[in-house]
Amino acid sequence: MESQVGESGSVDVDGTRLEELTPEPLLTRDYETRPSLVYERLRQRHGAVAPVDLLGVPAWLVLGYREALEVLQDDDAWPKGLENWRARTAGEVPADWPLGPSLEVNHVLIQGGPGYPSLRTAWDAALKPFQDPGHPQAKRLKAAVTAYADDLITLVGQGGGTGVADLSAQFSRPLPLMVASHLLGFPGSQGDDALMDMWRVLDAGPDAEPALERLLATLAELAAVKLKEPGDDFPSYLLAAHPGLSLDELARELFMLLGMTSDHVGILMSNTVVEVISGDGGARASLSAGMIRETMNRVVMRKPPLVNFVPRFAAEDTPLGNYTIRAGDPVWVSSAAAHADPLFADHVAPSSTISTRAHLSWGAGRRQCPARELASTVAAVGVGRLFERFSHLDLALPADQLPWRSSPFMRGLRSLPVRYELASPPERTAPPQTAPDPAPETADVVLPDRSARQRSSLWRYLTGLIRSAR
Repeated sequence: MESQVGESGSVDVDGTRLEELTPEPLLTRDYETRPSLVYERLRQRHGAVAPVDLLGVPAWLVLGYREALEVLQDDDAWPKGLENWRARTAGEVPADWPLGPSLEVNHVLIQGGPGYPSLRTAWDAALKPFQDPGHPQAKRLKAAVTAYADDLITLVGQGGGTGVADLSAQFSRPLPLMVASHLLGFPGSQGDDALMDMWRVLDAGPDAEPALERLLATLAELAAVKLKEPGDDFPSYLLAAHPGLSLDELARELFMLLGMTSDHVGILMSNTVVEVISGDGGARASLSAGMIRETMNRVVMRKPPLVNFVPRFAAEDTPLGNYTIRAGDPVWVSSAAAHADPLFADHVAPSSTISTRAHLSWGAGRRQCPARELASTVAAVGVGRLFERFSHLDLALPADQLPWRSSPFMRGLRSLPVRYELASPPERTAPPQTAPDPAPETADVVLPDRSARQRSSLWRYLTGLIRSAR
């Protein structure tokens, strides 16, 4: 059997298949509390690529920065698409595998094959109005984010001008979901029940499966409405760019936008708040200079929300790291581990206010996240409003005692308890809806009726959090 010397000794290059190895489980208690130690242990033992066990299914985990770029940037050698998974095709992946449902919803993030290029082109076209800073839709979206953020902060303030709040549950998680509801064009506050179901799906609790069924049904109903009556929203733009999408296919794409963008943005905001409050001088310097995006960029270097990308598959037997990856083997790229790779981390200046753009938090290559500018804008506006509206924020727990939640894909805080002091109330950011003939680029943001929102399940939940904190 051929072998070569890696960072920790001799490891097999050829002759041993993934199925014949004894990979160690990845999703352990150690991984939930200190994933960096798990990545480092795997790196010391195996080098840049390690065999791991994902809840009973073997896979390769890419830990090296250079190897991660190789996989992410070469779609031909490392395609997406579950049809490329040899073990799944052979029926060797358990039907009740816990990660199955999240990978079976075939949308732009998962999909491979010949249908992907046209779908990605449609996504880019549908998102462009919201991501182009000069487009009226992008300006209206930014105003909507500001208004939603102010509403949530004002709701927190109903517990008193000073007090204790959970900024994850009361701000970072609901804000991007509210923005996603705006993007999807839900009428009034009708999307709030769907937002609550999205939470249930993301939390993967006992009610996740029925919540997913309800959510997909709701999104299919919304898709049918947009097909008959298009509007100035993402579903309508996506249908215009890709008229061949069925209602079921459109619902899956809307699910991807709602779920992935929302969780990613919420985690990014919470992590940025923690970094500014308790981090080093670099994050504070960036924020003080009005460079919120630089602060977020530093945060995703250390704590990327998306820690492991959805799997790719070897198109043919290919050497990677100290192993040969067999055709059809699943390969998971870990951005968190790649950022800790000495080949990358040792070249990042921690004291610099301006941070590197070479991180992998949004992916790399042609399949880089299509909504990265949208997500960055929502997070930057949200964090900016927090530090404008609160004159003082302090962690209610030591930073090393904050509770984390980890999954095969994401890593974020379960809660973010803070002690706060509100500044003076802001002036309304949007003029009254009766304002005469605004210019298209400054047209009023049509927000859900406040009385209807107060009756919604989301608002009742958030109001309950205030009462329980008193």
